[in-house]
This record gives sequence, C-alpha cells and structure tokens, in this order.
Amino acid sequence: LRVCVGCCVVVVVSLLLLVGLIWVVVSLHHKSMQAAATRMTTAAAREMLRRATAVCFDVDSTVCVDEAIDRLAEHCGHGPEVAAWTSKAMSGGVSFEEALATRLNIMQLTESKYKSCRELCEPQLTPGVKEFIASLQSRGTKVYLVTGGFDYLVEPVADILGIPTQNVFANRLRFNEDGSYASFDESCFTSRSGGKASALAMLKTQPGHEILVMIGDGVTDMEARPPADVFIGFGGNVEREKVRLGADWFVKDFATLLECLRE
Repeated sequence: LRVCVGCCVVVVVSLLLLVGLIWVVVSLHHKSMQAAATRMTTAAAREMLRRATAVCFDVDSTVCVDEAIDRLAEHCGHGPEVAAWTSKAMSGGVSFEEALATRLNIMQLTESKYKSCRELCEPQLTPGVKEFIASLQSRGTKVYLVTGGFDYLVEPVADILGIPTQNVFANRLRFNEDGSYASFDESCFTSRSGGKASALAMLKTQPGHEILVMIGDGVTDMEARPPADVFIGFGGNVEREKVRLGADWFVKDFATLLECLRE
C-alpha cells in the first residue's frame, strides 16, 4: 500500500511539473506573439516619424554617448560597481527602483560632488542628434527628454538642444543640510519601473500629441510603447538585443533618422 501511495505521489508531482512547464511555454509564446503583434513594419515606422506631432528621447546612451550616472559614479570613485548595475537596469534584469537606489547608495554621493560633476563634466552628445532635433523643431514637432537620469545633470543637455525645462522628465535628488545624500523624489515619473510609459501616457492626453514617437536604447524605453505609437530603438552607443528585436525600427545613427525626415 505504501508503495502504491508513493507511486501515486510521484505521478501527481510529475503531472504538476508537466502542467507547469506547459504553462510557462504557452505564456512565453503568448508574450512573444503579443510583442510581434504590437510591432509595425519599418516602412510604417518611418512614415509615423515623418508625421509625428511629438518625439520623446531617452538621454543616456541615446542623446548622449554615455550614462550620466556612470559618469557621476566615476567622479565619486565608484565607477565599475555602478556601471554593472546600470547595465542590469537597462537590460531589464532588475527593477528600476532597486537599481537606482542601489547605485546611489554605492556612490555615497554628496551635494558638493553632485554639483562639481556638472561643472567639470560637459555633456557629450551623440553625433547627429543636435541636427536631428533641430529638424524636428523646425517642423513644429514637440520634443521631450524622458530619462531615468537626474534633472540637474540633464539641464545642460536640454539647454544645448533648445528644449524647455518643462519638456524634461527626469529624477530629482534630495540632500540633507550637511550635504549628504538623503533620497530621490519618488513623485517623479521616471523614479519607478514603468515611469516612462506613465509620462508618455500623460502627454497623450494633451492636444498636439496625437502621434507620439519614443526613441531610446533601453528596455525601459521600449516599455513606453504603448502609449507611444512607435518605438525606434537606438543602438549607436550601446546595442541591446532585446531592444533590437522588439523595436518597430532599429537604427544606429541619427543621420538615418534625419534622412527619413527629408524624404
């Protein structure tokens, strides 16, 4: 009897494992089918870019050649440790909240280091991005910067590109009276996972944002479609496989996008 009971238990457990495996396979297939269904052809994406009423850009590794938080970490003497967490965050391997909090704790950031980083480290724009954004603006297209980076470090980038402060969505840091790091402002859209999508969803409710394009290098940028109508993956500085496969259109330079506007 004990043998029979043991056999039954083994059979039941095996069946449950089999059902679980089948569920995982079906779920992954369903998700891949959903992703494929949301993608449009490159030709359609190109046409949507030409018709766009608003275009949102990621900043780090898209508008700029590097990640500002990694530059800040180097300035604080913790470059390699922070860069590893940045890679995890951009590839979708960890929640954005966890990655942001961990990197800030590793850096042991102070207000004085924060300010001196901006003074000493000029933004390095990706070749062609300034001309592309200027072309969009000349067409009357609204341009936004939507980033998980920090507003104080993004402001100089916006100034160079002629983008008003109200068109910048970024994170805000808080410091204690003694200058030590206190926290980041959790009310900012991009302080949490899915924050870029939330920011774009808000924009979509406003007049003049009927056709909204998102351009970026990371998984968090790709997750903003929808509400973005089109996601253009950018691999000119860092090429991420998930982004290359999931984008409506994947490009490696801004000259390609500028040429599209001129067609």
